[in-house]
Amino acid sequence: MRLLFLGDVVGRSGRDALVAALPGFRERLRLDLVVVNGENASHGFGLSPDMARAFLEAGADVVTLGNHAWDRKEIIPFLETEPRVIRPVNFPPGTPGRGAHVAVLRDGRRALVANVMGRLFMDALDDPFRAVQAELARHRMGAGGTVQAVVIDVHAEASSEKAAFGHSFDGLASLVVGTHTHAPSADHQILPGGTAYMTDAGMCGDYDSVIGMQKGTAALRFWRKMPGERLAPAEGEATLCGVFVETEDTTGLARRVEPLRQGGRLSQAMPEP
Repeated sequence: MRLLFLGDVVGRSGRDALVAALPGFRERLRLDLVVVNGENASHGFGLSPDMARAFLEAGADVVTLGNHAWDRKEIIPFLETEPRVIRPVNFPPGTPGRGAHVAVLRDGRRALVANVMGRLFMDALDDPFRAVQAELARHRMGAGGTVQAVVIDVHAEASSEKAAFGHSFDGLASLVVGTHTHAPSADHQILPGGTAYMTDAGMCGDYDSVIGMQKGTAALRFWRKMPGERLAPAEGEATLCGVFVETEDTTGLARRVEPLRQGGRLSQAMPEP
């Protein structure tokens, strides 16, 4: 299976670049599965239903969220009717929406996508490790299993917590990838048990910024330590950042992992087709 995960989409710049590029990515890389983290798409905070639909129509199979899941209140009823848009699985029981989705691919294969939020320097949600463990216990990965691939989006601040996730579920997932910090890490690798791992996929947004936000206003908050103007997304050319993984059909484990960076200010990286 050939899959692409794209990191946090930030503001209009990220949205427009993603929607424009995604059909081409699917064709060039012969993608079977595309997962996009969309939690900063709406003016940098949250995701609106119309933006979620635009991502799905452009070629995303699943859209994940994170700590800004509820910033746009209209997303709450939408999550109840659109299973392809998921929020972190470790929100308490009774929270609207779902934390995982099994995507049925065009050839009939199935892929489990789970979204989870870390707890270090984040909101104190339910145990993220046990929440993912419970979700994986419902499925068996590989040929003849209930799913042929597993992707886990770990939306977390601390690189240590993300690394612990990778090693904890090594051999049980095709890809464990971090989101939230908006800076692509250079540690993409296949772990000893066969799981592809990357601490952070980066963002899809303007990198002439402070993690996607206009740099002047954001920097003043550090200088003055006072509330200021509301942060707004930077509006320059976006870099689309993510990670490409190719899996073994028999096991669902990774045999290839490469970063993707296109457009904007960062060095460019495009996986070979």
